[in-house]
Amino acid sequence: MSSAAERLAALKARVAAAVSGQGAGSPAGGGSGLQAQQHLGGNASSSNDIAGGRTSGLPPSGGLNVPLHPALENLNAKFTPQSSKAFGRGGKRDNKKARPNPYLNTSPVTVATTEGDEIVEAAAAAPAPPARARHSRPLHFNEQGKYIQQGNALRRQAALEAMKKRIAEQARKAGMDEIPSDKNFVVEVPPDIEWIDQAYFAEGKTYDDLDMPDCLVVAKERTEGQDVDEESIVTDLVQHPVPIEPPQDKLVPAAKPMHLTKQEQKKLRRQRRMAELKETQAKIRLGLVPAPPPKVKRSNLMRVLGEEAVQDPTAVEARVNREIAGRFDKHMEANEARRLTKEQRHEKLAENQEKDAAKGIHMLIFRITTLVNGQHRYKIWKNAKQLALTGVCVMHPKANLVVVEGGEHSISKYRKLMLNRIDWTQNTPATMPTPTLSAVGRLPDASGDSGNGPSREWLASEDASLPNNQIMLLFDGETKGRVFRKWSSKICDTDREAFDFLARTKLETFWTQARSSS
Repeated sequence: MSSAAERLAALKARVAAAVSGQGAGSPAGGGSGLQAQQHLGGNASSSNDIAGGRTSGLPPSGGLNVPLHPALENLNAKFTPQSSKAFGRGGKRDNKKARPNPYLNTSPVTVATTEGDEIVEAAAAAPAPPARARHSRPLHFNEQGKYIQQGNALRRQAALEAMKKRIAEQARKAGMDEIPSDKNFVVEVPPDIEWIDQAYFAEGKTYDDLDMPDCLVVAKERTEGQDVDEESIVTDLVQHPVPIEPPQDKLVPAAKPMHLTKQEQKKLRRQRRMAELKETQAKIRLGLVPAPPPKVKRSNLMRVLGEEAVQDPTAVEARVNREIAGRFDKHMEANEARRLTKEQRHEKLAENQEKDAAKGIHMLIFRITTLVNGQHRYKIWKNAKQLALTGVCVMHPKANLVVVEGGEHSISKYRKLMLNRIDWTQNTPATMPTPTLSAVGRLPDASGDSGNGPSREWLASEDASLPNNQIMLLFDGETKGRVFRKWSSKICDTDREAFDFLARTKLETFWTQARSSS
């Protein structure tokens, strides 16, 4: 507390000395002195302002007694402009003393305090902040060979890019591009003469020579004593083409029976059974067939076998039960006789599928992002086999193509399976295979054995889901005939391999479309 009190006393002494010096000094510092006096004592400052003819320190009284702004008090003071150049022409500092600016207050800052001011005491008691030391930054030199290594790296990168461009140019010239482009499908120039018109034109003639008389090899009108030119393909013989059934007749659906209500169905059944009963009764009257035994049941037992049932009811009831069991056994045997065996069901299904395919072959082409899930591959293969569809599944690290063809009914069920029933985003991670099992990524072959197919590392995935996996229908339509003989799978590591494989069946354009949409 002693040091704080001493600092406060020293500060008050400095303020008093500054105030006393301002009161006896030049008019230049009068403004600051008046302000200090206003803070220290009201009577002293008021008397000095009135004696000096100033009104800045007086309170405003309105009218002509309104005090002037402090900036307007020294308008009549003489001011000599100071040179803006701090240095002379020779670059040396000008030694002439610069005159002070009368518009700037150069007096020291004064602080008016009162006894017991806690804020001022706290400010005086606070230690002065330490001066911030300025440290010089050290020099950092680059190591020898740094930029030489960077230059060598840039040159190696440039040489590598040039080698890649040179290899790509050589592959383009040789027709071995990795991804086929639209330039590979340029339409050929039409011939000078179509093959169907070659027999009508003379040798060396084209369509441009039609106006010439000897352009066509066609005989003129026959005259008496002249025969038709033997070189001409136009003769007087009439060729009757072999009649071919129109293919659209196969696609005409069979006529459906008329829809009947429940009452109409009962009426037809009643009429049919009555007609059959009358026919049977007529045969019995003529003696062609024996009369059937009465159909005795528990409900008509007493009515059909009246006296006999009364004499020995136990024996009659046992006989009726045996007849009922016999009729039931006969009914079940007839059902078993009509029931088809497993082989017969397969034959019937195959026959229906052949009839469906005979009406016309339809083709579906799907593009699937990834087939890393083994269940997806199994469903594609198994359903195609059950529906008697042929085609191929081309697997690639970037895209997968599924081509199926078959009858209209089978193709419709396969379309619903691929687009609606299978969840392509679901993935069931495969467990680690044991040495006795097949490797990860093997595909089932035609016999259903999953251990003989090829394997790839990119065909296995341990992710729980495939959020980016999706299916797209590229083609759906009818074709002239089957392109594939059976269902198969093909794994292709490069685009060229897949392109060449599909080019055998003239389906390479769909691979280009599948890769362009990925």
